[in-house]
Amino acid sequence: MYLDHLRLSHFRNYEELTVDFAPGLNILLGKNAQGKTNLLEAIYVLALARSHRTHNDHELIQWGAEAATVTGRVVKQSGRTPLQLTITKKGKKASVNHLEQSRLSSYLGQLNVVLFAPEDLNLVKGAPSQRRRFVDMEFGQMSPKYLYNLTQYRAILRQRNKYLRQLHYHEAKDLVYLDVLSDQLAGFGAEIIHTRQDLLNQMMVFANQLHQEITQGKETLTFQYVVPSELSGLQSAQELYQALLTLYQKLRTREIEQSVTLAGPHRDDVLFMTNDKNVAAFGSQGQQRTAALSVKLAEIELMKQQTGEYPLLLLDDVLSELDTVRQTHLLATFQSKVQTFLTTTDLSGVAKDIVHDPRIMTIGEGHLTVSAPGQMPDAEQ
Repeated sequence: MYLDHLRLSHFRNYEELTVDFAPGLNILLGKNAQGKTNLLEAIYVLALARSHRTHNDHELIQWGAEAATVTGRVVKQSGRTPLQLTITKKGKKASVNHLEQSRLSSYLGQLNVVLFAPEDLNLVKGAPSQRRRFVDMEFGQMSPKYLYNLTQYRAILRQRNKYLRQLHYHEAKDLVYLDVLSDQLAGFGAEIIHTRQDLLNQMMVFANQLHQEITQGKETLTFQYVVPSELSGLQSAQELYQALLTLYQKLRTREIEQSVTLAGPHRDDVLFMTNDKNVAAFGSQGQQRTAALSVKLAEIELMKQQTGEYPLLLLDDVLSELDTVRQTHLLATFQSKVQTFLTTTDLSGVAKDIVHDPRIMTIGEGHLTVSAPGQMPDAEQ
């Protein structure tokens, strides 16, 4: 899978932009605040119908414009697929093959991307919410069923928390309705946990292999999916469903007192273990970064396994945060297999003995200039 054409209209600082990409490495070169990351963001938005930088879609629309449009053409084994996403102040419209989609969920999955930014190096040691978001974003691209279950779970969770508040303030007394919400939440929650366990186990195989290559066999990398003790060791969705129902009954009094749902996939976590030790708690910064890099690279292989196509790799100014060994693995491992977009302020951090025939696009004040194929300027730009 690769993106061979992109057109922007009133997106961020781009009034109009049309650009063709190489199926290999595309380097977006330029000083800060010129539009490199905006272009990378546009590709992300085209894939996922949302930004990784803001929750406010209005920020994507150029100042003074009524709407922003991102249009692209995806090349897969099955052929070329035109995609278009229009963002207005009232909502979003998505089209596949020039046909408007009634739901965004039917649009998602047409273009898959893996984003690697400096903040992802904190995946291992960051907050549990960061790891849950990582899991949900990536598994949602791989599995429409997972995305559906997650959407339903979040909607019921909002309803249940609202009703717990009403019970807390004696605005409601019907515990039967709480049982109905608990049953629905446990059903979707069990499916989510079951899928997470399955896909994390598959990802761990790839991550451990990559981690051992980077550390020259000195370290192993394993994952531990953290759930309440009542759910520990359960494998089937049915077992998880029954255990969640029992847990909600056990927690009922506390949940009403605190007006919040205290258990479920929205509270779970993932621990990363190097040589069976929690790398977040006991690992050095270098070990934590190596683990994060291994996880992100494993995500690419898992997505290929699940969808049959490699995703696009978006590298947002991440090379400057990695040493030579980690840069080598990042660029060399997937250069021949994955279309890659790399933003950088200069080319000094791009190892020329690793990178082959990149397409270099220099960006300044929202304007883009394409260098000759394979040209690698030596001077900073």
